[in-house]
Amino acid sequence: MTETDQRTIQQNKSLHLYFEMLADAFNSAGYDMRKVLKPSIAIPWNKESVKEMLWKPIQNIQLGKMSTTQLTTKEIDVIYDTLNRHIGERFGIFVEFPSEESLNQTQ
Repeated sequence: MTETDQRTIQQNKSLHLYFEMLADAFNSAGYDMRKVLKPSIAIPWNKESVKEMLWKPIQNIQLGKMSTTQLTTKEIDVIYDTLNRHIGERFGIFVEFPSEESLNQTQ
């Protein structure tokens, strides 16, 4: 694979599983959306809110791409590294990006 290859079906599954896992980690740690984004409204995280409120803004700023369908295999790593570093430094939450092995275990 090259850096310009479109993401694979397996990467797509991993990406959406990561959104769900990060949402669960935030919720388990007591960080609802109010504590991370909006101070006045307590809103629990879900995979769509992680995608829309965290992943996509970073993706748009770093790569100028609005849709996750436009991402290459390498670009997923770039966005994940930025988001994971920020979440880890700010909230002490680290969620490993799902691998083929972890995806196979959930099936």
